[in-house]
Amino acid sequence: METLPIVISAIAVLTALAVGVLVFLLIPSGRAAAEPEVEVQQSAVLQPRSSLASGLVGAAPRGYVGWLEKQIIFAGRPGGWTIPKLITWKIVLLAVGILVGFLFVSVGGPQPFKVVLAVAATVLLFFLPDVMINSRAHDRQGEIQRALPDTLDQMTIAVEAGLGFDSAMAKAARGGLGPLAEELIRVLQDMSIGRTRRDSFGELLRRTNSEDLRRFVRAIIQADTYGVAIGDVLRVQAAEMRTKRRQRAEEQAQKIAVKILFPLIFCLLPVMIIVILTPAIVRIIDQFVLN
Repeated sequence: METLPIVISAIAVLTALAVGVLVFLLIPSGRAAAEPEVEVQQSAVLQPRSSLASGLVGAAPRGYVGWLEKQIIFAGRPGGWTIPKLITWKIVLLAVGILVGFLFVSVGGPQPFKVVLAVAATVLLFFLPDVMINSRAHDRQGEIQRALPDTLDQMTIAVEAGLGFDSAMAKAARGGLGPLAEELIRVLQDMSIGRTRRDSFGELLRRTNSEDLRRFVRAIIQADTYGVAIGDVLRVQAAEMRTKRRQRAEEQAQKIAVKILFPLIFCLLPVMIIVILTPAIVRIIDQFVLN
């Protein structure tokens, strides 16, 4: 009973903080209202949005909004995943977490463990949209990096067969599947409307964060600038990408021993010890009882 006032005070403080966060996010800041031409707010991922969504985006920290926009771009701009919707979902999940947590703590009387569990669940719900969009962006960029060596091999074969670089890239893009093929098709579309190769590949770098792809694009731009044979550049880049992919696979294989250590010690070994020693312990006990 001595901990009851402390628990009630913690619930009150948590509720007050949640209400404060909601008010802060629902009322746009003066700086955001005075600077309507922020580049992030003009981005396509921010449209369309209502006045409430505009207030949420305007009140959110500018660095966080920029990070969120990058994750949406890296994820390939999935349908319905816009900054206003993500921030709105964060607020909705926060409110749901607070209400459910309050009901969970109230039923059966407040207890410290229940309060901690409710707070942890509320925090997890609040950051759930961030985790989802970050995971989707990470998976997409990983697919791009894994598909790059095979795509470069196809482009190298096509260039050595007599095709130009743009035609070879178009053949590899239209014959492939996945996000890398989509990005290459986007580059070809940019060049078809009059953009230079440098600008088109520069936009590709802004849409991706794969270091291997960045290295390939820089090599292509330098070759285009200095007049180096594209076939030689593609051959060297393809061999380097295959080597890097093999090195990453070996690195992941070496990490397996460390990753299985925890489940082996805390999950498998106790069960094996119980299975092996239980019959012996039972026989020992029977011997002592009979004697």
